Amino acid sequence: MRGNSNTIRTHRAVTTVAALLAGALALTACSSGDGKKGSGDTSGGATASGSGVTLPKLNGASLEVAAVWTGTEQANFKKVLAEFEKRTGAKVTFVPAQDPIINFLGSKIAGGQPPDVALLPQPGAIKQAVDKKWAKPLGPDAVKELQKNYAQGWQDIGKVDGKQYGVYYKAANKSLIWYNAKVLENAGAKEPKTWQELLTAAQAVYDSGVTPFSVGGADGWTLTDWFENVYLSQAGPEKYDQLAQHKIKWTDPSVKQALTTLAQIWGKKDYVAGGADGALQTEFPNSVTQTFTGGDQPKAAMVYEGDFVQVNIGDTKAKVGTDAKVFPFPAVGSTAPVVSGGDAAVILKDSKAAQALATFLASPDAATIQAKLGGYLSPNKNVPDSAYPNPVQQKIAKALIASGDDFRFDMSDQAPQAFGGTPGKGEWKDLQDFLKNPKDVAGTQAKLEKDAAAAYGNGS
Repeated sequence: MRGNSNTIRTHRAVTTVAALLAGALALTACSSGDGKKGSGDTSGGATASGSGVTLPKLNGASLEVAAVWTGTEQANFKKVLAEFEKRTGAKVTFVPAQDPIINFLGSKIAGGQPPDVALLPQPGAIKQAVDKKWAKPLGPDAVKELQKNYAQGWQDIGKVDGKQYGVYYKAANKSLIWYNAKVLENAGAKEPKTWQELLTAAQAVYDSGVTPFSVGGADGWTLTDWFENVYLSQAGPEKYDQLAQHKIKWTDPSVKQALTTLAQIWGKKDYVAGGADGALQTEFPNSVTQTFTGGDQPKAAMVYEGDFVQVNIGDTKAKVGTDAKVFPFPAVGSTAPVVSGGDAAVILKDSKAAQALATFLASPDAATIQAKLGGYLSPNKNVPDSAYPNPVQQKIAKALIASGDDFRFDMSDQAPQAFGGTPGKGEWKDLQDFLKNPKDVAGTQAKLEKDAAAAYGNGS
């Protein structure tokens, strides 16, 4: 699972996650009632009980929904689809897709068998689907539900050329570091707020006999997320937007600075579980589970990734909030980063049933079902905080909603897929090579620029 996504050109501010977490209780109290008073809306206030969204009767209709989700995540989403079936009488089949999903959909469409709805984890993929004339615009019911339940920024990133195509059903807060509470306690390390404090905590953990970090380097997307948090905090939001759009080159000094900073962790083999070679053979799920197995002597003390890490912690005996805790990605520059991602439902075969499913996925009713199951975060501001199963998840959800439009979308998901979204190619591969040889900053920058120029098609 990637938990990624988006083209966000309009957001001008970056808010610190730390401040959001501190102020989330008050802010969420203000926003929890938003959007329940849509004029002429007969559905009433959206509630967890299932009375919030009006859906048509669809007896006899059948739908296929494609997504790259596997394991627990897929099983949980199927429960949401089952509720849609119960309410409408439609039959919904989940179609497991391969990553990159746009290639998978291309072969399905070429064979004359596109799914009715697909969950796309990159804004670039939404734009591609529109450009190829695969995607169909959302109808008035789905748009109305979106307007009622979503901040403007989340609506805007589902648009192409001003038309609404995507419903951001799932979000990710990708500015989090999870840690084995017992290990940090034994090391006498505190939750860091700055990059320097993170390095200090890492040294304390190392001195206590545990490797500080677990890195899922076999999956290149985790490395792009590391880079994005460091770059956003250090270079700032305007540079972040410029690099995301390839308006500045990857040979820019700001990229050199971010890679050099990353090398302070990636370049110390004793700081990374298994060293670079081990990390490059560690897939994301294992990077999490090895941090939370082995009692107070796990393979690593900390693992960076988004809120969805909880799904994988659930495969261990560790309990979120006690054994497994979390802190916001520390400030590398003056401000801590807020990097978000998400998956958007896009209609490929227009029908009353497909539009109804998009409307349902835009409602708090659908999101609340999956929120209760854990390992999921919704950008829908009318999902009750109480739907999330533990205080940690509630805190992360509040922070996301409190940020409103003040966030930056995952940079690699804004890039053309050839650069930012393909295993073994582009940015994923270049950062894997950098993890292997963190001294080669200039060489890495040159490779990144060469691959970016080819993918964006705007020269080098």
